Amino acid sequence: MARIAGVDLPNNKHGVIGLTYIFGIGRSSAQTILDKCGIDPTIKVGDWNDEQIAAIRALINNEYKIEGELRSSVQMDIKRLMDIGCYRGIRHRARVRRRPLPTRRKQPSKV
Repeated sequence: MARIAGVDLPNNKHGVIGLTYIFGIGRSSAQTILDKCGIDPTIKVGDWNDEQIAAIRALINNEYKIEGELRSSVQMDIKRLMDIGCYRGIRHRARVRRRPLPTRRKQPSKV
């Protein structure tokens, strides 16, 4: 089982899908990472060798903000919005949706 950034990646998933288990890495980022490391995206995570895992781990640590560091920066950004009192910050402070939902739905007329 590959362990990258403190996350155990599932062995039975393709590389692109397996990397998305790390917070902050989506499908396109995972594809880019595998392309830069020269790894085929259709190879399952369990079939990666130690060199491939080390290359992925080094690339992620050097170029991406993930897991705890990303979560703390998101929280800092939300706190900044609340402190300056902008619309989004006020909505966060009140714990309501930032973009309100429509209050009325379109329904077919009853004839």
